[in-house]
Amino acid sequence: MSDGDPSEDIMGATYRALCAHGYADLTMQDIADESAKSKAALHYHYDSKHDLLCAFLEYLYDGFVERTADVDDADSHERLLALVDAVLDKPDDDSEQFGTAILEIRAQAPYEPGFRERLTRFDDYLVDRLTDILEAGIDDGTFDPEMDSEDTARFVVTVLTGAATERVTAGRPTECTRRMLTEYVETHLLADTQEVEA
Repeated sequence: MSDGDPSEDIMGATYRALCAHGYADLTMQDIADESAKSKAALHYHYDSKHDLLCAFLEYLYDGFVERTADVDDADSHERLLALVDAVLDKPDDDSEQFGTAILEIRAQAPYEPGFRERLTRFDDYLVDRLTDILEAGIDDGTFDPEMDSEDTARFVVTVLTGAATERVTAGRPTECTRRMLTEYVETHLLADTQEVEA
């Protein structure tokens, strides 16, 4: 059976079960225990834990897009930094255990095409958003016209992904990444006229 439209109850239960058990030890029964539905009801909607987690990643993607969508009311420079902030700011309801579970899922992506496809959507979305912002900034004179906007966007996404990984694996805060990316934008991406005015 396909993923279908995940219900808030099942997605919330999946979140709570991942926080409690992590990815490796997670079972459908664990999710059912956190839900108003039985294990049999979960299997009615999803054939396997893998299918349910694929749906959960899609649910997280929709939430991520919504959370990072409110950065379009500023100029290109401010919009770029606001998007970086939105990515680095951990949602209030995210726990460390959940971050660890998502990292475990990410580690399975090379072996699980369903996970890889859905996780790639996050990166592709961010690259597209950043590329659009950079190209708009090139057009309006904010950013260096010699810049390769897509390559720059991919570099920024790589840095953001690394910062998120280090926050989970080493407990490192993201303030240094935020500060250094801001400096990178202001010293390497702004057009010469912007640098003079700053």
